[in-house]
Amino acid sequence: MAIKFKAPRGTKDVLPDEIAQWRLVEETFRHWCTRYGYREIRTPTFENRGLFERTVGETTDIVQKQMFAVMPLETEGRKPETGDERWVLRPEGTAPIARAVLEHGLLHQTPLVKVFYIAPIFRYERPQAGRLRQHHQCGVEAIGSANPALDAETIALGVDFLTGVGADGFVIHLNSIGCMNPDCRQRYREALIGYLREWEGNLCDDCQRRLHTNPLRVLDCKEEGCRAVVGGAPMTLDYLCPECQAHFAQVRRGLDALGIAYQLDGKLVRGLDYYNRTVFEFVHPNLGAQSTVLGGGRYDGLMDELGGDPTPGVGFGCGVERVLLVRQANGQASPQSRFVEAFIAVAAPAASEAAFSLLYALRRSGICADMDYLGRSLKGQMRYADKMGARFVLILGEEELRYGTVTVRDMQKSEQWQEPMANAVAAVQSRL
Repeated sequence: MAIKFKAPRGTKDVLPDEIAQWRLVEETFRHWCTRYGYREIRTPTFENRGLFERTVGETTDIVQKQMFAVMPLETEGRKPETGDERWVLRPEGTAPIARAVLEHGLLHQTPLVKVFYIAPIFRYERPQAGRLRQHHQCGVEAIGSANPALDAETIALGVDFLTGVGADGFVIHLNSIGCMNPDCRQRYREALIGYLREWEGNLCDDCQRRLHTNPLRVLDCKEEGCRAVVGGAPMTLDYLCPECQAHFAQVRRGLDALGIAYQLDGKLVRGLDYYNRTVFEFVHPNLGAQSTVLGGGRYDGLMDELGGDPTPGVGFGCGVERVLLVRQANGQASPQSRFVEAFIAVAAPAASEAAFSLLYALRRSGICADMDYLGRSLKGQMRYADKMGARFVLILGEEELRYGTVTVRDMQKSEQWQEPMANAVAAVQSRL
């Protein structure tokens, strides 16, 4: 039999045997976010294309090359696409959160909005390990404060989450890319352009274009030739204005006070235009080319780009698939999930109705339970129960029906005994 359809290239089915480790990552993330005072938020999977053109940057690879357009199926009499219907699948998490905060007036309810999300992200890229066209991201956003202590807290949350989920061994790279004041980032931009022009012929085609549109993106290029050129480029830390210097010094003091180690990286930038001042990445040596497992920074100009009042913010995004790869590289075992605690084995056809009633009595009492629906032999049912990790097997046959009992087998202790039918549920509950 030929399979007619497969998952699209760059996507992956998460199968039942893999769900336990995904839930571990998600639940650990929720746990730490709650401890830090963040509440969960969920935004639509698709947004107006203009949202990302405005915030991420029209010259970024995300906007120019990587977004998936969403179009309704053509129907008779349908009007042509309008400006409000230029939809794309979400390519990153921060801009939709900022849009939702403004649209629903969350800053009028509290002056500091702290939210987290777990969501699929879509980018048209060449699929690699840890970089899929549909991947999943967990992230946090704290909007409403310019306090550098919030930058340090955001990094600390990332440390606690990754350590708590068994994805430690990372190195934190830290930098400040300054602000938009003329004597800060603009001064650095001019120095960078002057340097890169001397090596323009050594840059890839994309970076030769970026040199004239968004030169900071050259620092983020992964091409070997560009990386060699960038090695001698000026560093942002040497061009910060006094206010940005003071802000960054306080971020560092906050991390030092928490005992969080980091490496200064004066050439670190993030791939999105809305970042300013603090930027950071958590890099893991065992991830190969896609070594960043978590990254983020400050975005104090994002809200006014969307029509709101100037409002500072800071946050990070973390790839769930990359966390799973780090856990694997660290030798972390996948969590075992027993999805069936009790299994009803039917030893005679006459016992089927009684077994069905007992099954639902177990479920209503809070016990994960199942039974055979394929007509297996008793031996086959026992093997299946063991494969599913069932702690108890409750056997019903003609003899049990005759005496109103159930044979209960403890698969973990290899023991079995008889229980009155009316007491079977309580007997299992007391031993789980």
